[in-house]
Amino acid sequence: MIEYELLKIIWWVLVGVLLIGFALTDGFDMGSMALMPFVGKTDSERRAAINTIAPHWDGNQVWFITAGGALFAAWPMVYAVAFSGMYWALLLVLFALFLRPVGFDYRSKLENTQWRNSWDWGLCIGGAVPALVFGVAFGNLFLGVPFSLDDTLRSQYTGSFFALLNPFALVCGIVSLSMLCAHGGAWLMLRTDGALHNRSAKATQIMAIVFLVCFLAAGAWLYFGSIEGYAYATAVNTNAALNPLAKDVVTNTNHGWMNNYGTYPITMAAPIAAILGALLVIISAGKQKAAASFTGTSLMIVGAILTAGFALFPFLLPSSINPASSLTMWDAVSSHKTLGVMTVAACIFVPLILIYTSWSYYKMWGVITNKQIEENSHSLY
Repeated sequence: MIEYELLKIIWWVLVGVLLIGFALTDGFDMGSMALMPFVGKTDSERRAAINTIAPHWDGNQVWFITAGGALFAAWPMVYAVAFSGMYWALLLVLFALFLRPVGFDYRSKLENTQWRNSWDWGLCIGGAVPALVFGVAFGNLFLGVPFSLDDTLRSQYTGSFFALLNPFALVCGIVSLSMLCAHGGAWLMLRTDGALHNRSAKATQIMAIVFLVCFLAAGAWLYFGSIEGYAYATAVNTNAALNPLAKDVVTNTNHGWMNNYGTYPITMAAPIAAILGALLVIISAGKQKAAASFTGTSLMIVGAILTAGFALFPFLLPSSINPASSLTMWDAVSSHKTLGVMTVAACIFVPLILIYTSWSYYKMWGVITNKQIEENSHSLY
């Protein structure tokens, strides 16, 4: 049996991989639809944009579902506190996502301009709102979530939906939204041609600039602002069973959450990758280089998510009310046996997901043109 400490680290890495996989795949689904009403000026162009993701969008959501399942199985208390405390935010995401399958299926059923325009904006909302809310949620992790645990480990959440929409979290939301919009724009560059391709390139460049400015602003806010970072006050028992209250936590405003970067300098590779990725997108999108732009947006996503993960490590859900109630990867985790069994399952199923996802892209790759849309108007979305 693998050591308990190592299993905890493996599952921290694996959940991160699943979140990155979701952002890389479903991210361009959401981003391309958020941009679609703006870069697609005709009905054929908008249908072309929709059909670039038509064979893949539902399969891409497997990463989201798998990440949620992994969160529940590996860190059940994090799942319980986050999903109950941020209930309204998650419902907002869920109802926005509802617009996507309905919009894809019903948008082109009627040849009516108002009908199709309404669904276009519905698909835009279905892409933009989740991207924004995910970033807002990450932003609130740095500020601390207003919950506490009693002696029986029952959580009490004292926040509200509108309290989540604070200035710092909204900046993080713009980071997420612009990042995924740039990724979606780069995807449209890869899969379309003509005027739609050109407008997508311009939108990708603009979104990359917005991402870079807001990403640097969020980092400066954490470094120079008064946002408190959390740290263990005493040595951590990395082999301990689930008991979040068996620790002492201290807060500090001396660069807050940035201290991990000083302790582990190699982690600086994450923000550097995000910045270099954004610069690559800005340059390559300006030169109409689709593959380089998509590589750059992928680098942005990986770098940005790892930047947040490395800064928060080992905290998963910091508590702003009682720092000692904060949930970490060491003390809010499932049992040794549970993690061991799930590791075996992950070794089987994660490669399978990768294989069939790669195969589907290989078999259904190609540029979607206006001519294809017009010639197959009844069989395509």
